[in-house]
Amino acid sequence: MKVQIIIQAASKQLEKASVDAPRKDAELMLMAAWGVSQTDLIIKAYDEVPEDVIVKFEAMLKRRMNREPLAYILGVKAFWKDDFIVTPDVLVPRPETEHLIEVVLKHQSELQQNLSIADIGTGSGCIAVSLAKEYPHSEITACDISDKALAVAKMNAEKVGVVKRMHFMQGDLYQALPVDSQFDVLVSNPPYVSKDEMFDLEAELSFEPRFALTDEASGLTLLNKLLSDGHLYLKDGGLLVLESGLCGMPATPNTLEKLEDYTDLAGNFRGSVFCKK
Repeated sequence: MKVQIIIQAASKQLEKASVDAPRKDAELMLMAAWGVSQTDLIIKAYDEVPEDVIVKFEAMLKRRMNREPLAYILGVKAFWKDDFIVTPDVLVPRPETEHLIEVVLKHQSELQQNLSIADIGTGSGCIAVSLAKEYPHSEITACDISDKALAVAKMNAEKVGVVKRMHFMQGDLYQALPVDSQFDVLVSNPPYVSKDEMFDLEAELSFEPRFALTDEASGLTLLNKLLSDGHLYLKDGGLLVLESGLCGMPATPNTLEKLEDYTDLAGNFRGSVFCKK
């Protein structure tokens, strides 16, 4: 069977399954099954696809038709400037989280400085690893309650080449950090989806770790904890950058000053930046 025919047929099947980008997903899965680039796929448009590749592709197609996230099927997801390893033990990195990186770079614009940065609830490590790459002289601590997530984060740190400047700590929020430790920057993309919102999310999210998506309440629970105790782990003038969503952001405690709210390209609220007084 030729490339063009396979892509067309798979695209129709994925469209019937209500997949958002059926043709693109079909092409990416065939590229992965065959081990070829997008350019190669164009060149081979009228070539016959080897039978073993078709078998691999059809297995991937079946998973995608079941609305399993493409990132889990491919095993990688692009974020910021790198491709990150992802497994069902971590959330799929999302483009809107890249705004958090932009905000840190805006407020800490000197890239050669020696910063101490902690990422609370690191998941795949996409935020921590990206910041480690942007600030080549800084030390980054990546924390998560899940040991499996930390294993993925460490793989990504090794893959990108920043693991020597990173520390991986297991624990719940700030409890993972060493006693009396203080940082120049704290960042977090915590579970902020409310329990009610979970009913309306796209089918793909049912495959992602629920505990990393929702607090099973209003969405504000973990954000409130991060705000309440943030000053204990920040140096004077240190930054706390939090991602959020429809739930908004809790009131700012008197130990912190809110510097700004930030939005995505559509103008939707995405999070806030705080400074220790």
